[in-house]
Amino acid sequence: MDIDVDQIVDHYVAVWNEPDPELRRSAIAGLWAEDGIELVESTRFQGHEELDARIAEAHKEFVVNREFTVTSANDTFAHHDAVTFTIQLTTKDGELAWAARVFLILGEDELIRYDYQFTVKPLTV
Repeated sequence: MDIDVDQIVDHYVAVWNEPDPELRRSAIAGLWAEDGIELVESTRFQGHEELDARIAEAHKEFVVNREFTVTSANDTFAHHDAVTFTIQLTTKDGELAWAARVFLILGEDELIRYDYQFTVKPLTV
């Protein structure tokens, strides 16, 4: 599989920062398979509807209310159908508030089938 890893990571990070609900839903459909799954700690989100609700809530809580920006640590690595990188919440001053290691499994269509997030730095702010 010859994938554009940087584009996938850029779009993944952007979807968490997207304020417009319609654009966010469109971005979700462009990233995750229709039945794609995200696993966070002990919670599972499956399908575009659940992913949209989860991402909209995270956007409201962290980007809007707490004014964090979702960023990548620029440590992307890909191997066949797997992509891994670190996603972060940073403050206006650039301070790292939270980080998780993301592990994606892509389908033949390069859409996310499985999205695992492993917290590596718990929220400190």
